[in-house]
Amino acid sequence: MRVLFSTTANDGHLGPLLPFARACAGAGHEVRVAAPASYAGTLDRAGLIHEPFDDAPPDLIGPIMARLPTLSFAEADDLVLREVFGRVDAQAALPALLDTVERWQPDVIVRESAELASLAAAERAGVPHAHVCIGMHEVATRFAEATAEAREELGRLAGLADGQMQAALAGEPVLSLVPELLDHSTGEVPPEADAFRRFHEPGSAADGQRPSAWGDPDLPLVYVTFGSVAGSLPPFAGIFREALDALAGLDVCVLMTVGRRLDPNDLGPLPPNARVLQWVPQDAVLPHAAAVLGHGGFGTSMGALSAGVPQAIAPLFSFDQAVNGDHVAATGAGVTTEIGPGVVGRAAEQIPRLLEIAKYAESAGRVAAAMRELPPPSEAVAVLTDLAR
Repeated sequence: MRVLFSTTANDGHLGPLLPFARACAGAGHEVRVAAPASYAGTLDRAGLIHEPFDDAPPDLIGPIMARLPTLSFAEADDLVLREVFGRVDAQAALPALLDTVERWQPDVIVRESAELASLAAAERAGVPHAHVCIGMHEVATRFAEATAEAREELGRLAGLADGQMQAALAGEPVLSLVPELLDHSTGEVPPEADAFRRFHEPGSAADGQRPSAWGDPDLPLVYVTFGSVAGSLPPFAGIFREALDALAGLDVCVLMTVGRRLDPNDLGPLPPNARVLQWVPQDAVLPHAAAVLGHGGFGTSMGALSAGVPQAIAPLFSFDQAVNGDHVAATGAGVTTEIGPGVVGRAAEQIPRLLEIAKYAESAGRVAAAMRELPPPSEAVAVLTDLAR
């Protein structure tokens, strides 16, 4: 079986696809990943064969991004979903994806929530397709609602009949890495309306003792990360210093990662209790962590939950981060803030509560147990095989 996965140039969007891509490859199937040309390095490091498509043209993306500071969060978020993901990204990707599907002839196509061109290409070629949700159930719903008009426009560009893209979206199977306990915690989606097929990829076990370079091993370790994007965005340049200053007076060890685009030396003198690195494997840190301070990114939030670590969430720049924070808080596995100025400091102030009140770690442990009860991604291969047939 040939399986074509498709994603945007975003680590948080590729991450949920990886367990399923690796499971298909491990079962002996041919796997390729369609993604923007600029994403070649990431896919190469992941050991995946890249089928490139065009990046969004800067002359189209620039004016959209320039409008964001003048808009409310809700307006900015809607603009990005509708115009960036729904229109500019998808229309740039469509020609090469149509060519890839015609040339390589995959038996099934698996996309992530934000990548729409592969949906049009699959429908054009009559190839069955599935969807991996890159967050909670509401994420798929939000993308579908915000991109409805742009999606139909994309369908017309692909030569599809009116309404075909909507029908295709409604009919595709959805795979998820989120347990029902977490996904249904806010009551947004009734369990009876949930048709997601859920799986879980276990994280790596702790590798020996905590490295001494991270600070006094007798003190609680607080892991601070705001993902791979925030460090490259000028509006969020100060959040790392804000977090360090807010945690400086605590009797803990702070391990912060800032991403490969930011030099830790640019943060100035560090508090005595802090260590700052560009990057460290999350699975290597979380088994040793007592609490996490993050932005509500899917990879960070799910990683902490899988390890049973409570977290303080400061949503920074997208609706899914706020959604993830709400769900974590609803399960009792952490706390979250509203999006807005000073969120990192407010979230950091909650770290002592997470360390001192046992119910947060206990709740995170319950979510971790629910995740472990889910079948592994290898069992999703049968779903895709049946779909291809």
